[in-house]
Amino acid sequence: MRKTKNRQNLIGWLFVLPSLLAFALFMFLPIVLGFWYSLTDYTGLSKDYHFIGIQNYIDLFDDRYFKVSIRNNVIYAVLFSVLTMLFALFLATLLNRLVRFRKFFRTVFFLPYISSMVSVAIIWKMIFNANGGPLNTILQQLGIQDPPKWLASTEWALYAVIIVSVWKFCGYYMLIFLAGLQNIPDSLYESAALDGASSLQRYFRITLPMITPTIFLNLILVTISSFQVFDLINIMTQGGPGMSTNVLAFRIYYEGFQRSHMGYASAIAYFLFAIILVITLVQFAMQKYWVNYDD
Repeated sequence: MRKTKNRQNLIGWLFVLPSLLAFALFMFLPIVLGFWYSLTDYTGLSKDYHFIGIQNYIDLFDDRYFKVSIRNNVIYAVLFSVLTMLFALFLATLLNRLVRFRKFFRTVFFLPYISSMVSVAIIWKMIFNANGGPLNTILQQLGIQDPPKWLASTEWALYAVIIVSVWKFCGYYMLIFLAGLQNIPDSLYESAALDGASSLQRYFRITLPMITPTIFLNLILVTISSFQVFDLINIMTQGGPGMSTNVLAFRIYYEGFQRSHMGYASAIAYFLFAIILVITLVQFAMQKYWVNYDD
């Protein structure tokens, strides 16, 4: 009996071993090396580097560009998270009430999410073109004589990227909301209707409380995503104009691959990891005050 159990355990470990090796090689090892490099002056071009302790982390708070990146990232994270959650919930609510063509519209709203990030960035870059772009042409026809310069403006570039981000990712979170809405028992709405509750009352007293676990899940996902934005900014603005769209992920790329400051870039990466970790832990700690789980 014992030999059989040991043999089964061995077979199980053999099945798991390839995944463990892949995780160790492509995830765990880079994480450890990245932290080590953050404590050095490693450039990525030479094997000759020196251990400098936490100097890279100290230099972060004396770096004006790093502080600008934090500010931009916070603005992006707040606006992107709030707008994405609101639009996703709004679309999910509409689709949940829609009987005919639900599958069609669900597919239409989800298409931007599965579209290539490069294609989306290039197309929206053309749309936001300040000189003859479709969006400004429409705004001028509507009577706006001096429309925003969008990606060419230090005031509007970050908001333009946020618009594109919300448009692209909204469909993904909409599907998660839709799944939560469809799991609410119809009997709750029928009982509330018999008691004379209006549609608005049913929505705020039944729908929203019942999908708080789904809201919490989406909030975690959208917050983490908001601090990892890179592709759109790299293609659409490359952190500009000026420093107006320079966020933490782009700063990591710029310091590491453009300036060959791999050690410093690793320090920024771990600072970003710390931000995401703290925000996520706070969200988990606060969930007990507003998330309703079935007993």
